Amino acid sequence: MARMTSTRRKIITTAVAWAIGLVIFFPIFWTILTSFKTEAQAINDPPLFFNFDWTLENYISVQERSDYLRFLWNSVAIAGGSTLLGTLIAIPAAWSMAFVPSVRTKDILLWMLSTKMLPAVGVLYPISLIFVQFNLLDTKLGLIVVLMLINLPIIVWMLYTYFREIPGEILEAARMDGAKLRQELFYVLTPMAIPGIASTLLLNFILAWNEAFWTLNLTAAKAAPLTAFIASYSSPEGLFFAKLSAASTMAIAPILILGWFSQKQLVRGLTFGAVK
Repeated sequence: MARMTSTRRKIITTAVAWAIGLVIFFPIFWTILTSFKTEAQAINDPPLFFNFDWTLENYISVQERSDYLRFLWNSVAIAGGSTLLGTLIAIPAAWSMAFVPSVRTKDILLWMLSTKMLPAVGVLYPISLIFVQFNLLDTKLGLIVVLMLINLPIIVWMLYTYFREIPGEILEAARMDGAKLRQELFYVLTPMAIPGIASTLLLNFILAWNEAFWTLNLTAAKAAPLTAFIASYSSPEGLFFAKLSAASTMAIAPILILGWFSQKQLVRGLTFGAVK
């Protein structure tokens, strides 16, 4: 009886997980499907699923109208730069909080997390003034710094959680063997936390890649990433759904491929230290 109950529970759990996964994936699926339709077919009522004339004209039109590779390079440079810079700053910060905590460590962590609750539009004006003052508007460097700062609390929290699972005795043994602080951080701690660091890098790269608010407000043409590339297909004349879907598909394709090939590493990192 107990075995039947356990089997039934597994079946129900699996069915629910598949249902949730399909619901989450459907908008992506519909976007990709719409990108192969004509504009008339894209707004057809009732919606057309597979009974339409497949075409690549939207992708050709998008590429002719915009330099996709330039937007792609901007996204890679901005997302990659902000993630690497944030990780270099977060590793020492997380190390100090995990292994040399003070009475205010938890308060500092909570304060850092609370900054994520601030509406971005609330600080848009002062940040814009700073960007104008230092000539950072429409530059990759400016966006790298901004995206690093807004994601830094998440990076610190994740690394702090991973570092807490590493026995402090290992670092003490390294100190007794004469390891300096730099050696302790980069030759002892970092290799042991590679799964956690890798998942932190991946998650924050995805967050930076998908960031739209700051990229749309602080760029114009030179440093515009793929989020601005998508937004360019919304015009006063209306939305071109098929071309917008093609642009969206081209924008999300690199990050989907990255996520697909790195999913094992991501899951491993996110569950690092979860089972003691």
